[in-house]
This record gives sequence, structure tokens and C-alpha cells, in this order.
Amino acid sequence: MAGIRIIGAIVGFLPRTMTTHQRTVFFVSDGTGITAETFGNAILAQFELVPRRVRLPFTDTVDKAHQVVRQINHTAELEGNKPIVFTTLVNMEVLKVIQQGCKGMLLDMFGTFVHPLEMELGIKSHHRVGRFSDISKNKEYQDRIEAINYSLAHDDGQSHRNLEEADVILVGVSRSGKTPTSLYLAMQHGLKAANYPLIPEDFERRQLPPALVPYRKKIFGLTISPERLSEIRTERRPDSRYASLQNCRHEVAEAEAMMRRAGIRWLSSTHKSIEEIATTILQEVRPERLSY
Repeated sequence: MAGIRIIGAIVGFLPRTMTTHQRTVFFVSDGTGITAETFGNAILAQFELVPRRVRLPFTDTVDKAHQVVRQINHTAELEGNKPIVFTTLVNMEVLKVIQQGCKGMLLDMFGTFVHPLEMELGIKSHHRVGRFSDISKNKEYQDRIEAINYSLAHDDGQSHRNLEEADVILVGVSRSGKTPTSLYLAMQHGLKAANYPLIPEDFERRQLPPALVPYRKKIFGLTISPERLSEIRTERRPDSRYASLQNCRHEVAEAEAMMRRAGIRWLSSTHKSIEEIATTILQEVRPERLSY
């Protein structure tokens, strides 16, 4: 969370421009490059920019660094302006090659954040490549894999087993965003997220699925506008009763009424990204086991 706040603080000071520009952006890392891309895209989102993105992961030797420099400099010559280069390079010899030879605008995340923190904290960082130094021995990584497997096994009400292990249980009508949100929570935060569709039988009983009742405190509901739901379902099953606007209106109204009666927290996924939905769920459910 601290890292997100730091990025947010920087982003707040960046000027917004209304002109659309074309520019090449490189993401260079000696690991997967996910951190460089996440950081870089958060910054770039503040500008009316349509960049050409080039990912250069696993730049972990001096020879590879020289290849990267040649590619960046060639792009600079072709386009007539400086490419933007986001890096999260740990190897100082590799980074030095980029710093000395690159003709792009270099934004070194570790140099900007990690080194000042080392000085402030009085300790050295791990200076390791990637998030996990050895995945075979990393409990956090293994927990994350277990959470993904759990969420897949409990997708769309496939299983009622081990619901007591769930960190959160998502409910809502079919195609309201439960599955992608569950997988995002598992992959990004290591949470065991089950999800269950609310179906006509539940509406007739006017009750939650019986298997979920003992775990009411873990339940979070998703709803969606009937119009958007109809569009999504039409892509999957066109000209069906399932996708008809009338049926979608009925299901959404019944699901929202059920969640209100059950006292379940819920939100509409209509205009929200998966990241926004997941963040709201984390704020509301506040699971004890949470990783970043």
C-alpha cells in the first residue's frame, strides 16, 4: 500500500496535457517487468498519450543491456524524439550500461525510491530480481497458488466444499463480474475467493443458496445494470431469453432485493474496473489474510 501511495503522490504532481502524442515507451527489467509496467502505466495514465509499448524483460546480462541500448537508440533516431524508458534493474552493471548509453528519458524506479529508502532506514534492500527470490521456498507464493486453485475450484458454484476456508464469497446474477473479480483477488492478493450465481430457483425461494447461509459475513454481492447485462449475455447467447432485456431486468431486480433482505454488502460493476471492484471488496470485507 505504501508503494501505491508513493506513486499516487508523484502522479498528483504531474501535469495533464490535452494533446495526443505518439511516443514509444520501453519497460526494461531483469525480471518479468511487471513492476516496471505497473509503475510506468500508472504514470502514463495521467497523460493524453497513445504510446507504443515495448516490453524488454529478463535483461540480466551486460550483453543484453547493450542490445537494449541499441534498440532504444535506434527508435530515438527513427522517431526523432526520446523514447521513455521505465526500469526496475537490480544488477548495477546492467543498469550502468543503460544509464551511460541510452538516448531515451530514463526513469529508474529503484534509483528513485529504493536507494533513498535505504539511506532513511539505514538498511540495505534485498536487491533481488523479481518479487520472489526462490518460489520453491516462498510461502507467500505458495499461498497465492493455493488461493488461485481454490478460486478456480469454487468458480460459479462448482463446489460447496471447504467454504469455511474462503476469505470472501461473491454472489450475483450470471455475468455480473464474479469470476474475473474472484481470480483477481486470488492472483493479486492471495485471497481464497468463491463465487456463486444467483439463479431463478433462488429467486423463487427468496433466499440465498442454502450452502452460503452459514457464511453470510463473508458474502459480498455484485450487481449490474440490466442494459449492460443484456449486452454481455447477447455476445454469449444471442436472441435467447437468457439475454433478453426483460429477463435481465427481472433477474437484477430479484438479486438486489435478495441482497437487501439478507443484509449483504454489494455494489454495481456496471462502470467499475476489476481493480476498483476488488479494492471496494477489500475495504468492506477486510480479510485477515491479505498479501501484496
